[in-house]
Amino acid sequence: MKKKFFSDMARIKQMGDKDIDLSDPDAPELDESFFDRAVIELPKSKKVVSLRLDADVLEWFKTQGKGYQTRMTALLRAYMLDQIKRAKAA
Repeated sequence: MKKKFFSDMARIKQMGDKDIDLSDPDAPELDESFFDRAVIELPKSKKVVSLRLDADVLEWFKTQGKGYQTRMTALLRAYMLDQIKRAKAA
C-alpha cells in the first residue's frame, strides 16, 4: 500500500498543468467572480507544549507513520468540537 502511494506521489509531482484532466462534469466552472470572493485562510498557528502520554499510546500513533502528530491533533479537535456541540445542545 505504501509503495503504491509513493509511486503515485512521484507520478503526480512529475505532472504539469497540461497533464491535469479538467473534464469533470460535476466540477463547477471557476470564473473571475469565484476568485473575487475567495478568502485566503492561513493555517492556525501551533503552540509547543510538553505533554505526558502513555508510552503505548504514543508508540501506536508513531507506527501510523509520518504525520502522527497531525492525526493526534485531528482526534483532539474532533473530541473538542463534539463537546462544544453537546454543551450547546444542553
